[in-house]
Amino acid sequence: MITYDRILIRYGEISTKGRNRNLFVDKLRRSIKRVLHDFPNIKIEAQRDRMFILLNGENSEEIVECLQGIFGIQSYSPAIKVGKDIDEMKEAALALFRKVYREGNTFKITAKRADKDFSLDTGEINQTFGSHILVNIPDLKVDVKKPDINIVVEVRKEACYLSCENYKGAGGLPAGSSGKAMLMLSGGIDSPVAGYLSMKRGIEIEAVHFYSPPFTSERSKQKVIDLAKKLSRISGGVALHIVPFTEIQQLIQKQVPDNYTMTSTRRMMMRITDEIRKKYDGLAIVTGESLGQVASQTMESMYAINDVISTPVLRPLITMDKGDIIDIAHEIDTHDISIRPFEDCCTVFVPSSPKTKPKLEKVQHFESFTDFEPYIAEAVEKTEKLIIKPNTLIDEEIENLF
Repeated sequence: MITYDRILIRYGEISTKGRNRNLFVDKLRRSIKRVLHDFPNIKIEAQRDRMFILLNGENSEEIVECLQGIFGIQSYSPAIKVGKDIDEMKEAALALFRKVYREGNTFKITAKRADKDFSLDTGEINQTFGSHILVNIPDLKVDVKKPDINIVVEVRKEACYLSCENYKGAGGLPAGSSGKAMLMLSGGIDSPVAGYLSMKRGIEIEAVHFYSPPFTSERSKQKVIDLAKKLSRISGGVALHIVPFTEIQQLIQKQVPDNYTMTSTRRMMMRITDEIRKKYDGLAIVTGESLGQVASQTMESMYAINDVISTPVLRPLITMDKGDIIDIAHEIDTHDISIRPFEDCCTVFVPSSPKTKPKLEKVQHFESFTDFEPYIAEAVEKTEKLIIKPNTLIDEEIENLF
C-alpha cells in the first residue's frame, strides 16, 4: 500500500505579504519545527508559496494532528511526490485512491497545472486520471460537486504531487511575527481566550499572573500553570511570570475606600505588568476585558486604569459577548480548567459595591497618600519566571515550584 511521504502546507494570510513574505515564512517554519520536535526525522522545505514537511518515515497521522493549532497555515494535505511521467502518475493516483476508498464512495479529480509546459492541460488531466480510476474500481461513481474523495493532481515544474485529504488550518499569522506582548492571565475564562486570539495575530505572549497567598491557594496557582500549558501548545512554550501581590492588595484595602479598591488594584496590576514588559522587551499588554462585562470593564473604569501607563493595551475580546468567549474557551480546551473553583486575587478581594464609573481624579487622590513605587519594585523583583511547555515545566529562577 502506498504511504504518504510529505505533508503539503498552504499559506493563508502570508500569501498577501510583499517583500517581507520570507520573514513570515521563516516564522512559520520555526513554529512547525518547535511543535514537531518529537519527530526527529522530518525535514521542512519552505518555499515562497508553500511548504513541505518531508516525513522520512515518521507517522503522518500523528503529525497531521499536531499541525491543527499552528497559526499561519490555511490548509494542509498529506501527499506523495512522483515524477511527471503520465503512466507513473496514473498508477500513483490509483494507489492513493485505493488507500482511502470505501465501498460506495464517490470521487472526482481536481487538476492544478502550475507547469504550463506539461503535455496535458487541466481538463485532459481530469479526464485521463478519472478514466483510469473508473476502469480499475468497479461500480465507482463521479460526483463533481460533493465527492467523498477528491484526488488533487498538482503538476509543478519539479514534480507532480498527489493528495486526497485536506485539513483546515488555524489561519492567522505565524507565532512571533507581530512582536511580543504581556498577557495578564487570571484564572478565569476570558484571559486565556484573549491570549489565544492574540497569538493568532502573530503575537508572542508572555503571561503575567498575580498571586496573593495565603488568600489564594496553591491550587489556584496550578490552575494558571495548566492554562499556560494549553496556550503553550500553540507556540511550543510560554513564559509565565507569577507576581507576589499580597502586600500591595492589603495596602490598597487599608488606604483606598472600598468602592475604589477594584480600580486601584487594576491600576497597580497594570503598572507592574508594564515594568515586566520593559524588562523582557515587550511592546504591548494584552487583557481579557470585554466592554461592560464587570465593574472594572466599563469605559470609565478602563479610562481610569489606563491612566497609569502609556503602553498600548490590546483587548481582543472588547466587543465579544460572554457566550462567544465561552465557545472559544471550549474550542481551545481551557474552559474546564478556568471553571475550577479556586479563586484568584481579584475575586478574593472584590468589594461589595465596586464603582462602575470611577473618577480618575478621585482614585489618584486616594492613592496619593501612599508611595506605591517601592512596593511595585519589590513585587517585580520577587516575581517568579516559569517556562511552561506542553509536556514539561522548567523553572528558571527557583529550584522548586511550591
